[in-house]
Amino acid sequence: MQKNIFKYLPKLFFIGIAFIFTACSYHQKNEDIFEKGELLSQDIITGKSYHNKIVEEDDIYTTAVGVEKFEAGARNVWHSHPSGQIIIVLDGVGYHQIEGKKIEIMKKGDVVKCPPNVLHWHGASKHSSVTQMYILPNTQNGLANFTTKKVSDDEYNGAKE
Repeated sequence: MQKNIFKYLPKLFFIGIAFIFTACSYHQKNEDIFEKGELLSQDIITGKSYHNKIVEEDDIYTTAVGVEKFEAGARNVWHSHPSGQIIIVLDGVGYHQIEGKKIEIMKKGDVVKCPPNVLHWHGASKHSSVTQMYILPNTQNGLANFTTKKVSDDEYNGAKE
């Protein structure tokens, strides 16, 4: 009986090695590149979202760049940007909506352009967090104009996944 156990040891060894490599590969793929950042105020967020500004605006580049992570179900209030905004989805699934248009699904690798001075909102989907990089050009015109109007649950639940 014990002889049968030993004949499986080489197979078990290779299965164990394969498992370790798979686990390490999975961990590396899902590791955040940037720090989580600070928790954003409930005045401009429903749910929890974290913000990490990685490029401060200045007189030379006149561009602000940051990373935001929205937990599942989190979204910001209706807002606009004087010079528009570019969103690059780094991970997860999120929603984006320009006022008067239907909600768009954003996935890893998507690039979304928000036109200047147009009300919009963005955030995570119902079932997934989303991590996004934002780019705000021409910061000499200002960064963002937040309204006090939160995205209602009815508006948010209008997303068709």
